[in-house]
Amino acid sequence: QVQLVESGGGVVQPGGSLRLSCKGSGIVINSYFMGWYRQAPGKERELVAEITNTYSTNYPDSVKDRFIISRDNTKNTVYLQMNNLKREDTAVYTCTARRGWVNFVDHWGQGTQVTVSS
Repeated sequence: QVQLVESGGGVVQPGGSLRLSCKGSGIVINSYFMGWYRQAPGKERELVAEITNTYSTNYPDSVKDRFIISRDNTKNTVYLQMNNLKREDTAVYTCTARRGWVNFVDHWGQGTQVTVSS
């Protein structure tokens, strides 16, 4: 059974930083494109970062230069470093894995809450 387990969420003040982790079990992430989505209440889910199996990365403008996605295949883990957090970054963040040749997500994590508040 495939599991993607996120950790590292919490409450942080505006301007602060958090690092999310996502560890896979029942899956070897080496060949997967790994991503982070987020969904805030009343808003659509959006992709905030993706890293390919060859370490190329992709970000929307809303988080570019603030968020950094990375992967450590030896630990079967992907990370999301979030810097200069803003209130509008408040959301549930979910880790994903997809095969590179398909345009849908194969596996979803359970999600972790990130709240940016003073």
